[in-house]
Amino acid sequence: MFNLKLDNIMKFEMIAKTFLGLEEVLAEELIALGANDVQIQRRAVSFSGDQAMLYKANLHCRTASRILKPILTFKASNADEVYEEVKKVKWELYLTPQSTFAIDSTVYSDQFRHSKYVTYRVKDAIADYFNEWYDRRPTVSVANPQLTLNIHIAQQQCTLSLDSSGESLHKRGYRTEQTEAPINEALAAGMLLMAGWDGQCDFMDPMCGSGTLLIEAAMIALNIPPGIYRKEFAFERWNDFDEELFDILYNDDSYERDFTHTIYGSDISPRAIKIAEENVRAAGLTKYIKLKILPLQKLNPPTGKCLIVTNPPYGERITSNNLFKLYEDIGSMLKHKFAGSTAWVISSHEECLQRIGLKPSKKIKLLNGALQCLYCQYELFSGKRNDFLMKNPRKKK
Repeated sequence: MFNLKLDNIMKFEMIAKTFLGLEEVLAEELIALGANDVQIQRRAVSFSGDQAMLYKANLHCRTASRILKPILTFKASNADEVYEEVKKVKWELYLTPQSTFAIDSTVYSDQFRHSKYVTYRVKDAIADYFNEWYDRRPTVSVANPQLTLNIHIAQQQCTLSLDSSGESLHKRGYRTEQTEAPINEALAAGMLLMAGWDGQCDFMDPMCGSGTLLIEAAMIALNIPPGIYRKEFAFERWNDFDEELFDILYNDDSYERDFTHTIYGSDISPRAIKIAEENVRAAGLTKYIKLKILPLQKLNPPTGKCLIVTNPPYGERITSNNLFKLYEDIGSMLKHKFAGSTAWVISSHEECLQRIGLKPSKKIKLLNGALQCLYCQYELFSGKRNDFLMKNPRKKK
């Protein structure tokens, strides 16, 4: 009664949540995994598939924050109507009276002003359902619940989903420590995929901090799924968890590939390099990543062309007097030392980006935490830009 395995072969809808600006990249990831009915939404991508697809999406998606499985959609104009609809669910398919559960609410609505009250009413509906049918009820537990539910309300449209991920998927599990203002792992992976990175050349981050871009670059180059570092996914605590199926998917290394180039990381901070070394070691990628304490001005390129992706300090991490000089040094380094390579730089300060002194061939709007950023591509060439564009007409915008 409480252990029904209904979705092993059945197709169902899922929603992959992500961060603003990464929707198209996530959609491409899901299509590559074999997802059906892929549709881009705001900070999310909807798709369909079976239980194996749900497990694969959690294991393989680099730019997703969580994978939701909707179980109920309805319209409501107040929290009491939400209560009535949620109470209609056959909750014994997902919980027992001995289970623990938690509820996460996201509300964008003029009718619903308080997301916490929505959370309380959803909890009440589940508790009352079990009390009426079984004279006992499951327990709310914020810490490690058996089932996490997500209620999303956009105006009057309500979607109740099971959260199959648990802790956000951007928290891979390899990060032992971090520097100040580290970049989000999912954002780092999205930036790399936007840059076309697949391990085709050497890679460099000259301001690597705790090493997030380096580690994500190595994982992409080797095609290592980001989910293998996690201790547990929420779906492993579901009543219908298929351990045999998950073990097959988790241990499948047929998609991994060789990487014959090198990933270079440097930073002026000895502490940052020490933390990066620990994180790289925890990820098992020491063989592929070379780290060095080095100021930007003394950096020399590896042999041949490389891809450079970096997240320089913004105003929050450095005094404004030195900030412009730093970006000027970035531009000088790129122009004079890295002809033939491609660089991508993310920053929340457009004025700082202008100090690089190079015209970006692409500008992409992204969010780094709460900061609105521009992610800029620079095609690096020797001589005049017009000569470069004449030889590379497809680069011209």
